[in-house]
Amino acid sequence: MPDNDTTRSTPPDRGAFPATRWSLVSTVRARDGDDTQAFRALEHLCGIYWYPLYAFARRQGLGTEDAQDATQGFFAWLIDKETFRAADRERGRLRTFLLAAFGNFLADERDHRKAWRRGGRAEIVPLDALGRCDAEPGHELTSEHHFNRQWALAVLKQALDTLERERSLAGREREMTVLRGFLDASGGSGTTYEDAATALGWSVNATRVAVHRLRLRYRQVLQDQVAATLESEDPTMVKDEIQALLAALA
Repeated sequence: MPDNDTTRSTPPDRGAFPATRWSLVSTVRARDGDDTQAFRALEHLCGIYWYPLYAFARRQGLGTEDAQDATQGFFAWLIDKETFRAADRERGRLRTFLLAAFGNFLADERDHRKAWRRGGRAEIVPLDALGRCDAEPGHELTSEHHFNRQWALAVLKQALDTLERERSLAGREREMTVLRGFLDASGGSGTTYEDAATALGWSVNATRVAVHRLRLRYRQVLQDQVAATLESEDPTMVKDEIQALLAALA
């Protein structure tokens, strides 16, 4: 049966980057000659933003390979040109800044596609993104909406990954595996409380309580993920951004 610390958050890894994405931007902006730290910060940012930007490029009409190269080149360009220095003037929604910068990059570099090629550059493409690239359709319509949808899916995935890491560190891998289906907003997992209770050896009531706590924790992790991409953690701003996330998924 689950104990009372189900919703307790896991202490952050001291070797990890700060949670706020804007602090990562500051790391890139204040390089001071340390390209290693700048690269690590960009690599972390790529975890959410690489595939949404790639999807945007595909909707702009680029082929699979060109869109991959453009997205890869964009992140390298952010370091090379110290583009994040301009972010201070546009702080608010990090996704808005990145999309605008990427749009400008595509327009400025349209006649210089060889500069996007990855030869000689360090790879910062998230591995899980590569497997999805061939399935992404190219289309000129609703490019920004498609970017926002992919961003929303990436934020949800990162929140779920964070929750899974917490449960793993707490020795609750089995619990998370069984109850994960209850976090599916579409309700399409097919998991019942009775089935979950049997799998975990709990009562149905205890299972319902555990699912309730898990959902509360997932909601908090998601709010933290969204707040990290904003200028401040003002509850109104976070609520508005979560509404935007849900609208992008509609």
